[in-house]
Amino acid sequence: MNEKSKILEVFKNQYPNRDYTIYHEAPEFTSLCPKTGQPDFATITVEYIPDQLCVELKSLKLYLNSYRNDGIYFESATNKILDDLVEVCQPRYMRVTAEFNVRGGISSTIEAEYSKEDFYTENYN
Repeated sequence: MNEKSKILEVFKNQYPNRDYTIYHEAPEFTSLCPKTGQPDFATITVEYIPDQLCVELKSLKLYLNSYRNDGIYFESATNKILDDLVEVCQPRYMRVTAEFNVRGGISSTIEAEYSKEDFYTENYN
């Protein structure tokens, strides 16, 4: 486990026999542009179908806040968040969407997705 993912805590899913979707939205995500050092602001949405574990919200907030002083590109931040959440939650399915505010006249939305092997094939075809 890396230093950031150690912040994340989980709890036991009380309904592991059912597919249901959890959405968490964090509209105050901040990181730093590694090129300019200027702050980047985004809304991070985490959508997932849990298996045995769910992410605890206070730890998710602290985890996302830990990026405030990190110089990291949009794409890397989004994929790192997904990797860390998948590592600790081991969900059936997860998508992280990062909608970054306009900078230099361009807005950016990055989506990264994970699903357990054959999850969609077994359940949705």
